Amino acid sequence: MKKKVLVIGATGALGSYVVPELLELGFAVDGITLDEVSSDHPDLRYITGRVDDAMLIRLFEGGRYAGIIDFMHYSADAYESRHKLLLENTDHLIFLSSYRTYADLEHPIRETSPSFLDSSTDEYFLANETYAIWKSKCERILRASKYDNYTIVRPLISSSKRRYDLITTGAGDLIGRARENKPILLPIEARDKVAGLGWAGNVGKMMARLLASDDTFCEAYTLGSGEIHTWGEIADFYVKRIGVQPIWVDTATYLKYATDGSDAVRWMLECDRLLDRTIDNSKVLAATGLAMSDFVDVYTAMDRELAELPEDYRWRPNPAVAAKMDEFIKTCKE
Repeated sequence: MKKKVLVIGATGALGSYVVPELLELGFAVDGITLDEVSSDHPDLRYITGRVDDAMLIRLFEGGRYAGIIDFMHYSADAYESRHKLLLENTDHLIFLSSYRTYADLEHPIRETSPSFLDSSTDEYFLANETYAIWKSKCERILRASKYDNYTIVRPLISSSKRRYDLITTGAGDLIGRARENKPILLPIEARDKVAGLGWAGNVGKMMARLLASDDTFCEAYTLGSGEIHTWGEIADFYVKRIGVQPIWVDTATYLKYATDGSDAVRWMLECDRLLDRTIDNSKVLAATGLAMSDFVDVYTAMDRELAELPEDYRWRPNPAVAAKMDEFIKTCKE
């Protein structure tokens, strides 16, 4: 009988790539998703619904899972009440953290590099940032627990099906405005910074192999192919591939006219996109037996993803942000 893995978020940016990797390694997969999808693979079962403890308990009543890969994003309080349920019903839990937890204190970034949670003295940031800080707090919960059957993964930004990132600009604004023949604003301070960007297919390959190994318990791994590209180079790819028209501006102008003005976007920019995110991926390569030659380079991968997009797919730019960008661009032309 095949070992069974539960993937929570099975059709998302990462889940849609880790599932086929698990099947290829010989696992059976139960995949929880919000999407209405069906499976034509005998070892893949999709379960549609919103994840809560009641759903998980019903699934666990059917037997223990060999592995669980959890793509949900938790606050510390939410994870405090969830992690025991997961760890007690699997042989191996993969917790999704992020490379964004790393502070700008060591280059290249290694798994032992300091986190923002451990090194920042900005009390407002520590109390209110809800991505990198939350991830680190959840990592602390796992490390402080009595359990030893977990692995922490910290993937880079992962381009995927309908997910394309250019600094803090997402697919809706990036592709939507390109198709409308409208420019986008980009922060010039990020142009020469090494981007923490990769492809979900490579991450899925690494993640599935980490799950299949018992030697990865209680360890953390940064998941990236090791490619080095600046945000300016990524922008040039989109210029050539889909006709993006970048206007490089200072950071203050960018935050005012090209974002929603939230602390979340400002921190995403200041605590990640404006930093050198070169990584050392030797630890994950050693643990998985993978080599650079096993990965698809990010340009080939993004080109493939874009080629598979339906021509009539409607990209919806953020209307409030689009209006501000249009206002600024119009002023520049006057």
